[in-house]
Parts: sequence; C-alpha cells; structure tokens
Amino acid sequence: MRFVAPSLLLCLIFGAATGYTSSARAEDIYSTLDEGDGSTVKEHVRRARRARDAGRWTEAHAAYKAAFQATDSASSTERERAEIAGELGLCELALKQYRDAAEHLAWSLEQRNILPLQLQLRFEAGQRTAAPHVATLYLSVEPPDAEVLIDGKPVSAPARTYRLFLEPGQHMVRARLAGHEEAFQSFDALAGKATTISMQVPRAATLAATAKHITTGTRETKRSAPGAQASSMVPSATASKLRIAGAILAGATMVAGGGFLTWSAYTEDELHDRATALRGADKEADRCARPNAPRACAELRDLQEQRDLLRQVGWVSLASGGAIGALTLVSLFVGRTSLPSDGVRVVPTASGQSAGLMMVGAW
Repeated sequence: MRFVAPSLLLCLIFGAATGYTSSARAEDIYSTLDEGDGSTVKEHVRRARRARDAGRWTEAHAAYKAAFQATDSASSTERERAEIAGELGLCELALKQYRDAAEHLAWSLEQRNILPLQLQLRFEAGQRTAAPHVATLYLSVEPPDAEVLIDGKPVSAPARTYRLFLEPGQHMVRARLAGHEEAFQSFDALAGKATTISMQVPRAATLAATAKHITTGTRETKRSAPGAQASSMVPSATASKLRIAGAILAGATMVAGGGFLTWSAYTEDELHDRATALRGADKEADRCARPNAPRACAELRDLQEQRDLLRQVGWVSLASGGAIGALTLVSLFVGRTSLPSDGVRVVPTASGQSAGLMMVGAW
C-alpha cells in the first residue's frame, strides 16, 4: 500500500504530460496565429476558433472575416493571412455561401507552399465541395491596366488575367480605360463549368482621328499663303482655264445671237412678202380678222411668232455674250487678289414664248 500513492501521483503526472503534448500537436498547424502579443487579429482568431469548435458557424464566420480584414503586410505574415482566408472559406462553405467560399479557399491555396500539409488537405477538400455550386470565369484583358467590372461592380486590382468565381446565371463583363472605348461581353455562367473570355479594349478611334485632323489642319494653314484660305481659293491654273472658257463662251454666244437676229430678218422679209401677196389677192383686207379666215392667215401668224422668237433669242444671246465677256475682262484685273471659289455656270433656257441663257454663281 505504501507504493500506491507514489504510483497514482506518477500516473497523474504522466497523463498530464501526455495530454499537454497531444494538445500541442493538435495546435501545431496554427502555431503562427498563437504567437505574439495578443493583437486584434489574434483575438478575432481565438474567438473564431471557439465558435467553430462549438458549431456556431455564423459567429465563427464573422470573427474570421474580421480577422481577415484586419490583416496587413506590416502586422501579419503571408502564412497567417492564408490560414485565415482558408478558415473563412470553410465557414462560408458550412453556411452554403459557395461563391465566397470558393474565392477565399482558392486565394488561400495560391500560397499552399507556405501552408502545413494538414491545412492544404482541409482547404482542398472544401474547394472540391464548393466547385459544383459555382461558375468559374478565366478572363484576360488587353491592355492589362484596364479596369474590369462584373455586373457593374469592380473586381480586384487590374491584372492581365483573372480567375473569378460567380453565381450561376447571366453576367456582364465590362472593361474600361481612359482614352479607350469600353469593351463589353455578356455570358451565361453554368454551375461547375468554366468560361474563358479574352477582351480587347481598343483605343478611341474618334479621338485619335480628331487629334490627327486638327494637327494636319494646323500644318496646312501654316503652309498656305498669308491671308488666303485654301478652302476659299481657286488655283491660278484653274482660274486661267475659267477665263479662257468664259471668252470662248462669250464669243460663241454673241455669234449665236447675231445668227438668230439675221434669221429673224429673213423671216421678217418673208412675212412682208406673204402679207403683201395675201392683201393683193384678197379684196377684203380684214379677212384674216374674221372666224372663217383663209389658211394663209394662220401661216402668217405662225411666221410672225417665229420672227418674234428669233429676234428675242438673238438679243438675249448678244446680251449674255456681252456680259460674259465683260466679266471675263474684269476677272483679269481682280483675279490676282480675289479669285472666285465657284465660278459661273451658264444654263440655256427656252420656252414656247422665249429662249435665252441663265447665269448662276459668283465670278
């Protein structure tokens, strides 16, 4: 009996040591989160673990989320942030928040090389559980500094490629960058499936063309003669051609007018001869004024109208030719300092009662 008490004491000491060792081994994977001076992050983590072990997932999720948001590069290590992100993802998985769970677990496993093996296996199992419930988008954007928005909400900092987790359904991807046109792409995200999209954000063509036009226009203005605008000047060669054409047109019009007047004179003589012959053959001089006038009277009226028309066309042609010639002559004196931009266009006109030329434009 005298050995019973020492034996019991030895068993108690051994059991306590064994329990302490087991507890320490169980917490080895979280050793980095237990070190330190009891900062805010570690307080959140301790509270989160107690809630997780008790099955209070909502409380655990809130505590891990607060810890993750409180981490920064100055006060936390990469391993601490990766562990907290993974544990936050497992809480979200328990709450069936699959998209957030997939995102945090994937972010954690991107630093798997600094995570203990036990945590890697737990986080990978959680990611496999979340994957069938979310859609994955692999997105590449060029240029890489363009801002990317999913359904109107900006994603992480600009990058060349993205891996994004989305709820199943229709989504809109938009990329924008200053000085570029916006790029849009809509797609249907399927649960458990991956979608790959490549987007180009083109430069704003309108802005580039406008800038080029302004630069080109400025250079052309500088090269032009002082006080003269290219849009309102006619080259000297064109002005010379217009003067030559004007002189030819004036001469031809005046010759035509003379021809019409000569023709009207012959018509006048023929009209006089026919009227004399008709009056000599008909004793009643006013016979042509009566309703039953002979056919010769109608011929006389037609011949008279022809004479009047030829005379009118002749005088109009002479006047037009003289005006064109005068304008051509004037242009020789003012052409060097004030050249026209449109010139003169001569349009012949004719009707049953008159004929002539119409000049349109500015000389």
